[in-house]
Amino acid sequence: VFALAALVGWLSRSEVPIGLFFATVIPLSKGILPPSIVGHGKMKGTPPVPDDLVPQPRPEGELFLELPGGYQLPQNGIGMCCRVTAYDDVLVYRTVLWYLLLGGRHIDGAHLYLNNEAIGKGIKEAIRRGIPRDEIFLTTKIFPTHFGYDSTLSNMKNYLKEFELEYIDLVLLHFPSVPGPVFPSPCKKEGKDATQCRIDTWRALSDLREKGLIRNAGVSNFAVKHLKELEGQGAPIANNQIQFHPFVPPHVIETVEYCGKRNITITAYSPLGGMMDKDKALANEVLNDLSQKYGRKVSQVMLRWAIQRSCAVIPGTGNPDHMKENLSVYAFELSDEDMATTNNLKETVAGFTHMDVRQIA
Repeated sequence: VFALAALVGWLSRSEVPIGLFFATVIPLSKGILPPSIVGHGKMKGTPPVPDDLVPQPRPEGELFLELPGGYQLPQNGIGMCCRVTAYDDVLVYRTVLWYLLLGGRHIDGAHLYLNNEAIGKGIKEAIRRGIPRDEIFLTTKIFPTHFGYDSTLSNMKNYLKEFELEYIDLVLLHFPSVPGPVFPSPCKKEGKDATQCRIDTWRALSDLREKGLIRNAGVSNFAVKHLKELEGQGAPIANNQIQFHPFVPPHVIETVEYCGKRNITITAYSPLGGMMDKDKALANEVLNDLSQKYGRKVSQVMLRWAIQRSCAVIPGTGNPDHMKENLSVYAFELSDEDMATTNNLKETVAGFTHMDVRQIA
């Protein structure tokens, strides 16, 4: 009990305790001391960016999703979460700068990831080297522990300061809610239920959009029932970021189809199967046959499949070579037959881990 109390006390020192937990546990699970314990700049990984590296051309054949207000979301992005190198500020800075200079433009972050300032520094340096700000698409997310109208306004002010930007392209509600009383949001402390907290937060994002401080608002990990609550409550729902890959269960397809009918774009996180199942996905026989057929890696086949399903993808990597591989998926196209074959994998392959967000209040 004492140890648990000490852990909760340590986590509570952070503005986002759950974020600190992940930032500590994910490196430790790989046998690496995390920056949350030893400090930033001590971790190996993403190499330094050469001082003389200038912006490379954007990918040929680049594709976009249309958002409200005439804005465009690049379908190929980079996720800044859930890997060891995403929690060291030096490596995050290098990752963002490498990615932008190599031609990528879509960066996906979140308050939960605790790396806003490092992302902002990478963007600032990329702009200094010649990449226009209006070409860069930045997504961030507000976590349920910070839901509420006033809390959202306050946090968005902090996000803009941390990123050193005048506006953010897309802001998402990160999850519908967080169960339990351990880390309640300001909204819940007022006695409001999860639904009202989401609505209050959405109203704040809608007002920020009207002021031009954010360009679009969206959600993440929302099931159909959660989406319905926000419809007509202010800004149009521009995007739903969900776990999406060829092995997802039927209820995820239901969400994707619902969003498609309402012009809500989809961003696929864990497009390669997720932390628990990536190796299983990459070993799939059907996908390996397609890899041989197209002369591409299985990971590239999976990313291309999601893009052809009209999703944006945000694979995470701190490796510049992998960034180049991911950005090159615009250069080939899966046939209708191979798309159908990949679509059917969810009917024949079982055992993939997937969070059922329908159960979240």
